[in-house]
Amino acid sequence: MMGEELSGLSVKDLQNLENQLEMSLRGVRMKKDQVLIDEIQELNQKGNLLHNENVELYKKVNLIRQENMELYKKVYGARDVNGTNRDAFTNGLSIGEDSHVPIHLHLCQPQQQNYETPARATKLGRLQLQ
Repeated sequence: MMGEELSGLSVKDLQNLENQLEMSLRGVRMKKDQVLIDEIQELNQKGNLLHNENVELYKKVNLIRQENMELYKKVYGARDVNGTNRDAFTNGLSIGEDSHVPIHLHLCQPQQQNYETPARATKLGRLQLQ
């Protein structure tokens, strides 16, 4: 209803129209509030799931880091060949479960090793008689 159409209404009709508009507006606001509340609850649930997944991933990373340290110790002992401390392997990162240090991993192609055999090395294989 446009403002021009209101000129023929009585005061009682205008009050009734105002009440209807207020009721409609209240219903729209309640619906909007409920939609926003539902969205907030859904986002909180997603946030909790992501947090739990993140905690589990940190635990897995720390477990792998510990396994790597154990393998490193088995291969190199407490100190490596150069005599440097094994802690250099961890880059100063702690292995505890409370560690929330971001870990940046990347894949790379293995580097090709160039193994040259010395000229005096014994050659293995089939002998050819001439």
